[in-house]
Amino acid sequence: MTPTIVPLGESALLVTLGDRVDRETAVQVHAATAALRAAAMPGVDEIVPAYTTLAVYFDRALTLRALLERTITQIVVDVMRTPAAFGGGRLIEVPTRYDGVDLEEVARSTGLDVADVIARHAERTYTAYVLGFAPGFAYLGDVHPALEIPRRATPRIRVPAGAVAIAGTKTAVYPAEMPGGWHLIGTTALVMFDPQRNPPALLAAGDEVRFVPVPS
Repeated sequence: MTPTIVPLGESALLVTLGDRVDRETAVQVHAATAALRAAAMPGVDEIVPAYTTLAVYFDRALTLRALLERTITQIVVDVMRTPAAFGGGRLIEVPTRYDGVDLEEVARSTGLDVADVIARHAERTYTAYVLGFAPGFAYLGDVHPALEIPRRATPRIRVPAGAVAIAGTKTAVYPAEMPGGWHLIGTTALVMFDPQRNPPALLAAGDEVRFVPVPS
């Protein structure tokens, strides 16, 4: 797929590299992000990756949009021909008490025993594909196919900070108390986001995550 570039307001460009949320597209997005950052293009303030896109924010007083588009296209096309491997970041262990309020419901929905749900969730090493939804909220994938279930039909008004949850093909840890529609299967005492910390988010895209069961 050839990348497409469209304006994102007056001072940003949205670069689309694919139309599917999968590991292959994530590889290309994050390899392209790394290459664009390394290019240190004049006037570029920030480059933010998402699942299938990345946004390039720039200062209109320091660069021309048309010139920036040409440079971005050349770099991204080169990356898409030979994308770098995704992952290989830090390995973060998340001590997890599998005491979530939805754990038994997840077991019923998947036809598994509670012990099997725990084992299949904890056996995998997950990749942080992207951060979004809330500061420090990392979308981690992919869960075991047996654990793939849709989001809750009715979201909760409050999900506590540190809740370990699953939905679809992803798992995550809620970084703060907030509304949420994922299934809560456990909790962790790790602080996923702290504005006084540098960097504030515990996880970054490309990090690897393992959930380590601890006694409830």
